[in-house]
Amino acid sequence: MEINPLSVKRLSEYADVIRESFATVAQDFGLTRENCPGHTSFITNEQLESKIENGYHPFGCFVGEKIIGFVSLTDMGGGSYEMNYLSILSEYRHFKYGKALLDFCKEKVKEFGGNQITIGIIEESVVLKDWYIANGFTRTGTKKYEHLPFTVGHMKWESQT
Repeated sequence: MEINPLSVKRLSEYADVIRESFATVAQDFGLTRENCPGHTSFITNEQLESKIENGYHPFGCFVGEKIIGFVSLTDMGGGSYEMNYLSILSEYRHFKYGKALLDFCKEKVKEFGGNQITIGIIEESVVLKDWYIANGFTRTGTKKYEHLPFTVGHMKWESQT
């Protein structure tokens, strides 16, 4: 397993990984294009491409030549980085690839001179929330948006070094 930076040349590959990975979340929470068109499982290649700008860092988790996972970091300024789309293809889950990506992001943020990672998750996903807490994140609040059929939970991790 290796984690490497990705370029726009591989966007269609990592877009597929993101959509396929988040499709299980959509299924678990009954999210559809009708009740939650902005959910990550429905993200388009064009939407992903629009995120590529200065301060955006996409990374792939590879087994051999195959991208089996994805994560991105975005520089929010002031040492804070937003982490998005942490995803592992379902057949590769429970082998600690997700934790490897998360730990990689923590180290990468420190390498970039940052000290904090922020995330937003489906608050009702207790298993995911507990996983992030077990990996050093703390809850910072929740927000209910009218256009979403779930509550967004906000969390952060702060470097202790």
